[in-house]
This record gives sequence, C-alpha cells and structure tokens, in this order.
Amino acid sequence: MQPTIIYEDNHLLAINKPAGELVQGDRTGDPTLTDWGKAYLREKYAKPGAVFLTPAHRLDRPVSGAVLFARTDKALSRLTTLFRERAVQKTYLALVLTAPAKPSGELHHYLWKDEQRNIVQALPQPRHEAKESITRYEWVGQFGQLHLLRVYPLTGRPHQIRVQLAAMGCPILGDLKYGAPTPLPDASIALHSRRIELVHPVRLEPLLIEAPLPEKEWWTVVRKSVPPL
Repeated sequence: MQPTIIYEDNHLLAINKPAGELVQGDRTGDPTLTDWGKAYLREKYAKPGAVFLTPAHRLDRPVSGAVLFARTDKALSRLTTLFRERAVQKTYLALVLTAPAKPSGELHHYLWKDEQRNIVQALPQPRHEAKESITRYEWVGQFGQLHLLRVYPLTGRPHQIRVQLAAMGCPILGDLKYGAPTPLPDASIALHSRRIELVHPVRLEPLLIEAPLPEKEWWTVVRKSVPPL
C-alpha cells in the first residue's frame, strides 16, 4: 500500500499511513512518511527549495492510519499545545485476540521503556522514569475469534495502546512484541488510527480527519459487517 492524503490545507496535512512505514527517521535510515509528504508537496506546488513539514504526533511502525502534520511554524506551535493539553481526541480501532473482562473501561498504568530492547512495560504503580498512561476502550463486537475495540488514548506514550491492551489480557492481532502468538503476513499489527478530532489550530473551526481501513484481509469482515465508528 501507498500513503494517501486524507486532509490538506495551507496549514495542515494528514496522511493515511500504511503499516510498516516510519513517521520519522530512526537508526535504520529507512525512508519515512515525512519524506513522502515533503516530496508530495514539493511536486504538487513546484517548490524549488526546502519544504516545511513536521509531524504533530507519531504512530508505531507496524500501525496504520491517520497522521497529522504541520505545514507552518504557527500550526506546529499550536498543535503542540493542543496535544499537550489533551485537546485532540484520537480514536483507534484494534482487533484483539481476547474479549476484555468489561465491555468498556479506562486503563491506568505507568509505562517504562527499555530503550535497548525497544519494549515498554506497563506498571501498576509509579516508578522512576515511568510515565503515567491513560487509555479508554469500548468493545464493539466479535468477528470469528477476534474482538474489535475502539480505543481512545488520553496520553501519548510510546507503544501505549499496544502494551496497555496486552496488560489487560487483550493482545492485538499480530503484535508479537506484546503477546500475540503469531505474526501477520506483512509484519503489521491490527491497530489503526481511525479518527482525529480537534479545533483547527489556525482557522479555529472543528476539524474531523478520518482514515479508511487498510485493504487487509483481517479488516475485511469489520468493513463489511458494521460501521467502525
């Protein structure tokens, strides 16, 4: 799959990220979604010089869905404030291997990241360097042996949704790092950034950004059976 533009104006760009793409560069040196977005803007608007484009948040590499970018310094500064003040609502869809004990709830953990192993632990109590993490979820339905959850992260920690769902006994399909027994064929996981809601940082109008589900077989039954939102 290729990235697709799902929202664009003079201040913002939103891209539907395929699983497997990096949002920003890391030690692998692989091409990034930011590079792709800059190339898109450079070609569309015939920009001869550098293109300003900075992500306002990140998605893990195996996760798909909506990523919001700032095209101007003003937009970036205001987006940073909105995210810091938790004024941006993000909705994810997750296919998990086990039904949650309760159909809805709020998960509270303190997340500590092992940088050497690139894995996060969900701790029940505060610990030095561990950061508070809060995620809400709703059970939507069962599809064969899988369960669909809507997930609303209230904080933005690395691997947050993945590790918190695993901590309550609901690992995400394909997520070997956090409890799934087998991988998916393309090394993705069944977690999708479906919706971003906020007040536009410059126009000050309500803005809703939605990313269509990937054309993957594990999402097919979800797409055909019920509206995901």
